[in-house]
Amino acid sequence: MKLMSTRPRGVVRVTGADAASYLNGQISQDIEAIPVGDAAWSLVLDPSGKLVAWFRVHRLDENEFVLDCEPGVVDALIARLERFKLRTDATFDIESAWQMTRHRSDDPVVLSDRNGDLASEFAWPGFHCTDFLAKVAEPVVNVNDGFEEARIRAAVPSTGTDIDEDTIPAEGGQPLIDMSVSFTTGCYTGQELVARINSRGGNVPRPLRVMEADEPLAVGAAVVYDGQEIGAVTSAAGNVAMGRIQRKAEVGSEVQVGGVVARVIVPSGES
Repeated sequence: MKLMSTRPRGVVRVTGADAASYLNGQISQDIEAIPVGDAAWSLVLDPSGKLVAWFRVHRLDENEFVLDCEPGVVDALIARLERFKLRTDATFDIESAWQMTRHRSDDPVVLSDRNGDLASEFAWPGFHCTDFLAKVAEPVVNVNDGFEEARIRAAVPSTGTDIDEDTIPAEGGQPLIDMSVSFTTGCYTGQELVARINSRGGNVPRPLRVMEADEPLAVGAAVVYDGQEIGAVTSAAGNVAMGRIQRKAEVGSEVQVGGVVARVIVPSGES
C-alpha cells in the first residue's frame, strides 16, 4: 500500500563560521556526526528539559544547515536558538514557501527518485518513508486520510499537537529518543533530564499511547480510565487516536474516549 502526504513545512537556514559548533551546544544531535549532504533528526529543549521543537537538520556544507519542522513551531525554534547566542558567527533565517512530500510504501522510495531540493529517509517502527523537501511557488496541503491513520497507528508524533512545550522528550516515545538524541555528544541545554530518564529505562508519567475503538474518535476528547480522566486525544483518524495519557493505562487497557469504549493498543510495527 502506497500513501503520500504533502503539506507546508517550516524551514530555518543556519549559516556562519560558528554555526556547527553553536548548534552542537544547543541541540540533542551530534552535528559533527552528520556528513555533508545528509540529515538527522534532533530536539531543541528549554533549560528545564522540556521540548521546544522536534526537527530535522540537513547539513549542506561545513557551515550551512537547513532545519525543517512543523510550520507552527518555527518561531519558537528560532527564538530558542537565538536565546543563548553571544558573540557567535551564526545566523538563523526563516524561509517561506517550502513544502514536504512524504512517501510511504511497503517498499521504501529510492532516494535517487527525489522530486525535491532535499531528500531524506524517515524510519519509525512500522512506518518507513522518504521525505522530499522543496522550495515552491505556493505551498499546498494535500493530506491523505489513510496516511494520517497510518501515522497515528505507528505512534509518530506531530510537534505542536501530540508533543508540545509541556512535553518531556521521552513522552514522545523511544523511537523519538533513539533517532534524535546523541548520548555521546557534548553538553547541550536540557541534556540532564533526557539522560536521567534514559538511564532509568525511559519510564515517564504520560507516554504517548495509541487507542482504537469501534466508533470514530475525536481530537480533544477526554480519556478516562478507572473512573479518572488521564489525558486527552491529540490526533485522530476514524476509529484510531493518539494522546499522552497516564502510564497506568497500559497496552490492553480499556478506556473511555469521549464516552466511546476504546482499547490501548500496541503501535503498528512494534512487538
